[in-house]
Amino acid sequence: MPSLFRFLAILAILGGAVFAGIFALATFVQPTQREMSVTIPASKLQPSGK
Repeated sequence: MPSLFRFLAILAILGGAVFAGIFALATFVQPTQREMSVTIPASKLQPSGK
């Protein structure tokens, strides 16, 4: 039984570390905004003749 508790404790610690890392990235990293352009082929703009 102690090995089960140790396993669950390790999983909880790892899960908490992952959550803390994601929270830190979401809080402290500011994305840079930039303009984006996407080229669309002309065949996609033509209505199909069905």
